[in-house]
Amino acid sequence: MRHLLHRPTRCLIVQSKFSDFSFWNYIDVCRLVGAKYPAAPLGLMTVAGLLPQEWEFKLVDENVEPLLDSHLQWAEIVCCGGMLPQQAGIQAVIRRVHQFGKKVIVGGPDPTSQPEMYTEADFLVLGEGEVTLPMMLADWEAGRHSPRYQSPDQADMTRSVLPRFDLIRFEDYLHVGIQYSRGCPFNCEFCDIIELYGRVPRSKTAGQVIAELQRLHDLGYRGHVDFVDDNLIGNKKSLKIALPIIHQWMAEHSFPFFFSTEASINLVSDEPLMKMMQALDFRYLFIGIETPEDEVLRQTQKKQNCKVSIKEAIRKIGGYGMIVNAGFILGFDTEGKLSARHMIDCIQDSGVCMAMVGLLTALPNTQLTRRLATEGRLAAQGVQISDAGQIDQTTSGLNFTTRRPRIEILQDYLKIIESVYHPKNYYDRVLLTARQLRIANKHKPPFRKILNMARAFGRLCWAVSRDREIRRHYWSMFFRVLFGSPRSIEAAVNLGAMYLHFHKQSGYLKRLMTTQIADLELSRAA
Repeated sequence: MRHLLHRPTRCLIVQSKFSDFSFWNYIDVCRLVGAKYPAAPLGLMTVAGLLPQEWEFKLVDENVEPLLDSHLQWAEIVCCGGMLPQQAGIQAVIRRVHQFGKKVIVGGPDPTSQPEMYTEADFLVLGEGEVTLPMMLADWEAGRHSPRYQSPDQADMTRSVLPRFDLIRFEDYLHVGIQYSRGCPFNCEFCDIIELYGRVPRSKTAGQVIAELQRLHDLGYRGHVDFVDDNLIGNKKSLKIALPIIHQWMAEHSFPFFFSTEASINLVSDEPLMKMMQALDFRYLFIGIETPEDEVLRQTQKKQNCKVSIKEAIRKIGGYGMIVNAGFILGFDTEGKLSARHMIDCIQDSGVCMAMVGLLTALPNTQLTRRLATEGRLAAQGVQISDAGQIDQTTSGLNFTTRRPRIEILQDYLKIIESVYHPKNYYDRVLLTARQLRIANKHKPPFRKILNMARAFGRLCWAVSRDREIRRHYWSMFFRVLFGSPRSIEAAVNLGAMYLHFHKQSGYLKRLMTTQIADLELSRAA
């Protein structure tokens, strides 16, 4: 492979497709504004930045365009990789690349956690690419090669490369991502982030973040930037130094962006930090709530959420202009018959509109998986995603022997989905969120984006008007916000539009759960 290193080698980078029914794949909302997919493939753009810059790159994201034979004919080497929900797609890419007699490099979180699922790849580059990609390239330079490169070392984030943002078309996406830190200080039993990236958060400097924002600015991008960190506030001390410096750059450039991220709920106890985030124009925040039951949280080692009033925390965060989206999980050992009711009430009373409710999955290399294996309760080694109704860990969960009867958990899950994504309940939460928000937006979209937003609003009005029940609840919410909390109307419209996706996704989940429950009832009766 040495002959590839010091010439303009043609490298094709492929982002495999996510299911249309994935929680995060809200393509129906994207279409309203002329986009094709929510998020740009930051991980693969970073890989392009790590590879020899003498190479010639093409990036094909199968979520926005098909992978053509001509792409594979053009390529001399192919890179692919990603997360668990992309597993089947990555495997399909590997097979297709080999049909053209080309070599494929594969990496990312799922190959790192489950390399046995990707044995067909020519090169597995596991762990953090900043560490293992140079190992592979050094071998090639020396005329050697190995099918697998891995290291226990963690990347020095202060030496991270600029992602190759120039490889994508910004108009294809609702937002672009950047990363500030890796790692999380907490110890949740079911989480694989601490296994992949460690419990000591590592962060970039403010200057590095500004360099990435500057690159986006120079390329003409304006609008939504997502900090993809699994817990942005893992190292509060570092973040509090960085945010004011980033704010100064943002102010000097007339706030060309606004932000979203993921953080732990202990953010609510740090008002100075929330003020900094508000000043920088953070608008969306994802929090892993998992369950409102303290006993369940203690059992799964998510003690940082115990004795926290979810309703009060979300109201307080909304007071700093941030809309809270949240993750919930069903299937923990210490749940009871009232767990579903408690979860429904928590979601409804707190006003979490985008509630990602999933079934517990024993992910590879987690404390949960190791415990279940010791107890003899793990159904199989590894988590496989197939095309037969399994789109991610939401629908392929419960890959272990449950404490409660499985049918009871699935019935509760169905009950939660039916309640949370009933149109009245959803739009009631949008109304509550709008009333709790204290909007202080800094970013002002350019005129062309305002026109696009106006066209998108027209498309939304047409889309919601086709369903009588959705139409009634949407317009009731809209006018109550318009005349009661007018500063929140843009946020309310955006959340209202998201129901187009959740209506479809929840319908799929309800059909899937109904089928699985019926199958269990039949087997129990046999």
